[in-house]
Amino acid sequence: MFTKMHGLGNSYVIFNQLEAEMDYQDYNQLAQLVSDVNFGIGSDGMILICSSDVADFQMRIFNVDGSEAKNCGNGLRCVAKILFDQKYATKSPFTIETLGGVMSVELDVDNEKHVQYITVDMGEPKLLKNKIPMRGDPFTFAIDEPHSFEGEVYRITCVSMGNPHAIMFVDDVNEVLLEKIGPEIENSDLFPNRINVGIVHVKNSREIDYRVWERGSGITMACGTGACAAVVAATLNHMIDRHLPITVHLPGGDLTVSWDEHGRVWKRGKATYICQGELDRDIYIIGSMIDDGNDFRQNGRG
Repeated sequence: MFTKMHGLGNSYVIFNQLEAEMDYQDYNQLAQLVSDVNFGIGSDGMILICSSDVADFQMRIFNVDGSEAKNCGNGLRCVAKILFDQKYATKSPFTIETLGGVMSVELDVDNEKHVQYITVDMGEPKLLKNKIPMRGDPFTFAIDEPHSFEGEVYRITCVSMGNPHAIMFVDDVNEVLLEKIGPEIENSDLFPNRINVGIVHVKNSREIDYRVWERGSGITMACGTGACAAVVAATLNHMIDRHLPITVHLPGGDLTVSWDEHGRVWKRGKATYICQGELDRDIYIIGSMIDDGNDFRQNGRG
């Protein structure tokens, strides 16, 4: 059984494994199959909900290309809503383990016990180059730092919120050819583990526009860790006031992000159900054909 959900248009196929694990254990390949818009369900990735030894629950995140991600802000909100609605989580806040660390989530619930908003404690941003990671002096920051990619020089600010992000500031996020510069920067030798690429326009002291190219998935409608990284980067570049909650406008909708006086970043937004269903056994046959080298899928993300 799967549930498909989205956070501001950033969609995921989610499998709850708290009661029983799936038969299909090659999760990297399964993520590619279910994410495929033609032969699968279609999504920006796959999430597994699992038990944890260090938190109340655990989630594992897989990108469209099958690679495993460390964290996912939009996915966290979706998972938190599922856990509450299915009565696995009976308190608020509760914790969810990710490869990027243990996250605390808090739910705003109405009188009818419907989840309205989910607030996630995303933790402290990592700024040192060896924590992004990126090449260069490991104990320095990359703040408005010029780098050349495919012959073009871009000024980037790098922040890790569990996932690494290279942030650039522009006059209009819709005029940037993100489909061109995204993969160029993502796969640069400057970033040993690749990187997400975000472009930001600061509208005023309380609002920013943001678009993202996600490593392993391409352009998506929203990215929670990226929205947090964008706010941190704008603050470091003295473009916004750190003490104010910032509205981040993404193609899929708005998030509210705060970087508090204790150094922790908080993200508030919604999560929405799309559908539920069961995987047909034929998807495993497709997986076997791919194992044999007969990958006939036509995935628009490449």
